[in-house]
Amino acid sequence: MTHSPKDFGRSAEALAEHCLRRKGYRILERNLRIGHGELDLIAQDGPTLVFVEVKGRRTERFGGASHAITPHKQRQLIKSALAYLAKQAIANCPCRFDVILV
Repeated sequence: MTHSPKDFGRSAEALAEHCLRRKGYRILERNLRIGHGELDLIAQDGPTLVFVEVKGRRTERFGGASHAITPHKQRQLIKSALAYLAKQAIANCPCRFDVILV
């Protein structure tokens, strides 16, 4: 059975969320559109706010999932995270970026 890329992406994000929850993370946001970008997951790992990018690839024909995290994508993620922090009035909170490859 063939799934659309959108369905595959949703499945990858659901799997990533499940794994994070099992590790004790608290999921704060899913697929948050902010500014000109989107944050797949925002989670809390103890005192740390974690911005999670989920990448899934069915094949490695065009490179693995890690090839999708280009410098442009990294800049987009940073801008979106900064917009989220500003909107939520969050300051002096430890933050990090995680990438989950599916």
